[in-house]
Amino acid sequence: MVEPRHAFRRLMPFVVAGTLVLGAFVGTAMPARAAPYPSLPIGYDATFLSNLSGPDLAPGNSGTIGFHVGDPARFPSISTVTLTLDVYAFNAFPGNATSSVASAGTPVLVTPTASGTVVNLSLPSLRPGMEESGSVGVATASDTPTGTFAVRTALSFVANGTNYRLESRGWFSATQWDAATTLPNGSVTLNLSMLGVSGVTAETSILVSSSSWEWALALILGAAIVLVGAGAFVYFRRESKSSSGAR
Repeated sequence: MVEPRHAFRRLMPFVVAGTLVLGAFVGTAMPARAAPYPSLPIGYDATFLSNLSGPDLAPGNSGTIGFHVGDPARFPSISTVTLTLDVYAFNAFPGNATSSVASAGTPVLVTPTASGTVVNLSLPSLRPGMEESGSVGVATASDTPTGTFAVRTALSFVANGTNYRLESRGWFSATQWDAATTLPNGSVTLNLSMLGVSGVTAETSILVSSSSWEWALALILGAAIVLVGAGAFVYFRRESKSSSGAR
């Protein structure tokens, strides 16, 4: 029999979109933006940042968020690479009441040079075909509430003298996201120019639990997240087409 903790770990990469069913409070402070960054070709945005893996922890324990950063577009080189991770939303269980993160007990991200709910990690320059693997530490406190903490991501770099920036769903308000992903006839699209970014990255989450029953509830939540989040992601990838900055 697979333990709930281990089973849920396999679901973590998909918690990306599901934790963002929290969308009512996502990116509430982010204003609408014109397109300051050039759009990347379809499919590339999802693979610059990959293999995100969030930890499952008991209150007071520590772990890591793992990731891979690569250059699927095969630019001659990319430099000034910065990965941003931000713990921005909380989904409690049992009950699954959603909210923005509170200051007390929120997991802290830890790098060699900084710590906090938001960290910026500088990465080495990459040549075509190269991939950089890394991790960011996660520390919880004894009073960290049990539930799922959503972690949004952003990746910025310079290639051929041009600045690029990719951001995950959590940086945009529900209004911004709906406007950029739904056409007037109801069809799906992905208008990066409207979002003002080069592409959309994945998200991950930190699961905090202190009992087997809570892990079981988290597993059920994770399964629902897979069905909703993965289905939406595949649908966008199959149906989206490029046209005047829209994908």
